Amino acid sequence: MVAVLPNEEEFKEFLLSCIVNSVCKFCRRENAKLFLKGDRCYTDKCAYERRSYPPGQHGQSRLKFSEYALQLREKQKAKRYYGVFEKQFSRYFEEADRQRGVTGENLLSLLESRLDSAVYTLGFAASRREARHLVKHGHFRVNGKRVNIPSYIVSAGDTVDVVEKSRGMNKILAAIESSGKREIPGWVEADHSNFKGKIKERPTREMVTLPVEEKMIVEYYSR
Repeated sequence: MVAVLPNEEEFKEFLLSCIVNSVCKFCRRENAKLFLKGDRCYTDKCAYERRSYPPGQHGQSRLKFSEYALQLREKQKAKRYYGVFEKQFSRYFEEADRQRGVTGENLLSLLESRLDSAVYTLGFAASRREARHLVKHGHFRVNGKRVNIPSYIVSAGDTVDVVEKSRGMNKILAAIESSGKREIPGWVEADHSNFKGKIKERPTREMVTLPVEEKMIVEYYSR
């Protein structure tokens, strides 16, 4: 028997489908649309729109969750939304707890102020995952200095712009074109014609669109 190998295009489509399906399971698992796949999340191809129940053989069963389980799910939801690892998330919580104000709101403000999140919010990337990839490859500057650290925290008054050599990238141009599908919050100001944006203020809880109960996250770490 002769094995038939897929051509390059078929192999790429297979890999893409694997990535899409694995990421879309996060939305279904957390019972919330986390917009992890950019434009795909706004189409009828969105896995969460078609199957808004958790993955697995017991996904459609009616399960009762303990208080701890509900707290864990809220923590996982925020962690996956911003694409950070467990240790990173714990450090953000510790920093938020040291700051003045409400710990849960401080936590979301810190996560929203990451450079990769700001790049996505400004409309220069189709998703936070894509923004993280672009930042790592040095396509953005903060206050005129190239920064390739996705976890870099931007502050009020900072400017974020695309480096000149990257302004013709298809990914960035496509993201700018499709950014009209989502509302740009008031804590940033985007100037897409000049490939730049400005951080006007620190994001508040009202400006964060993530449907999460941050109080449960605080309770999770306080137990």
